[in-house]
Amino acid sequence: MLFPYGHGQIELPFCVDTVDLLAYHSKPEQTASALIRQALEQPVAGMPLKELAVGRKRAVILISDGTRLSPSRLFLPALLDALNEAGLDDDRIRIIVALGMHRKHTEKERIQLVGEDIYRRVAVVNHSPLSEHCIHVGTTAQGTPIELNRLVLQADLLIATGNIEPHRLVGVSGGVKALVPGVASKRCIQANHALSQRFRASLGDPDNPIHRDLEEALRFVPIHFLFNVVANHHGELLGAYAGEPAAAHRRGLEEARSRFFIPVDRTYDLVVVSPGGHPKDAQLYQAVKTLQNAAAFTKPGGSIMLLSRCEELFGNGMLQYWLETVGDRAEIVARLQQQFVLGAHKIAHMESILSRHTVYLYSQMPEALVELAGFIPVANVQEWVQARIGRDECRVAYMPYGALTFPSP
Repeated sequence: MLFPYGHGQIELPFCVDTVDLLAYHSKPEQTASALIRQALEQPVAGMPLKELAVGRKRAVILISDGTRLSPSRLFLPALLDALNEAGLDDDRIRIIVALGMHRKHTEKERIQLVGEDIYRRVAVVNHSPLSEHCIHVGTTAQGTPIELNRLVLQADLLIATGNIEPHRLVGVSGGVKALVPGVASKRCIQANHALSQRFRASLGDPDNPIHRDLEEALRFVPIHFLFNVVANHHGELLGAYAGEPAAAHRRGLEEARSRFFIPVDRTYDLVVVSPGGHPKDAQLYQAVKTLQNAAAFTKPGGSIMLLSRCEELFGNGMLQYWLETVGDRAEIVARLQQQFVLGAHKIAHMESILSRHTVYLYSQMPEALVELAGFIPVANVQEWVQARIGRDECRVAYMPYGALTFPSP
């Protein structure tokens, strides 16, 4: 069986008699162009974009960064065409990469996100979470300061895009997440993330205090038009939903729920899992989400083999700093309970898995860094897996697309 790994694949031995396959429903049922056209011509609620944009002076489109599966380059041409038809020329449109606290993208990466034609037509810029680049517009009931990119506030038409999938922190991605944390300040993002110390979200359910905190941002800065998609690990469209933000997001969430959840009918001694290749396996910071999914299918005391290229290593400076300097995960978790630290909070997620399972990692990370993270490095994954499958005492499951394969709540 082929497992995605970076931009390539790794072949591992597979036999239906000894290995179970855990995978979500990933096959597109319509063409991308048909889904995009239908979403724009028949919005879930509200006016079509080409009518909504009439008379507007300046538009901002928020798009996902390179760690997400939202295929912006597929639908941006249709969005720009609708704006042009409404009288908004390209020089009055700006595309902002909604990075949140993720690293800035190079020009080459921004071109990859939007496509060369769009990049030549419209200004495509990185979000900056620095306080001097954001403006305070209000405070939520939970005390989160809503501070947003000043470029967003200069527009009288705000279009948010992104993909919808279950999300452990806030229940579901997409929707308002393009705004907060997408184009919010560090202070805003950290305050919202810190709510996870008091509240828990159920996978696939936005009805929780953390997501409601995000939605409060819309009282201060509304999203005028939402274009959300459900996409598979190849970036192929499984669905597209547009229009009034709340209604369009909820409709897309129904599709995501039907696609990405699978039942936990049994648990396994060993789960071999890949995030699904690039971009989900480019850094450990993102790959931890796949480990959380795999752990739900792993017996207490069982093992997880993670195939994640991690060419960007940890993928977060704060995560790396705490692992390399504090080191002791129990001490880190204790510190985080006293004060939430964005980035380092991933160590608490890792510790919750490592306290119940042994985690092996096949990657491009140096062995020393793998061990500092609490994992066991593996040099030859084919030999490692071959030595374990087929044993009577070892029940094995394969998860080739673990970033999108979620346990049913």
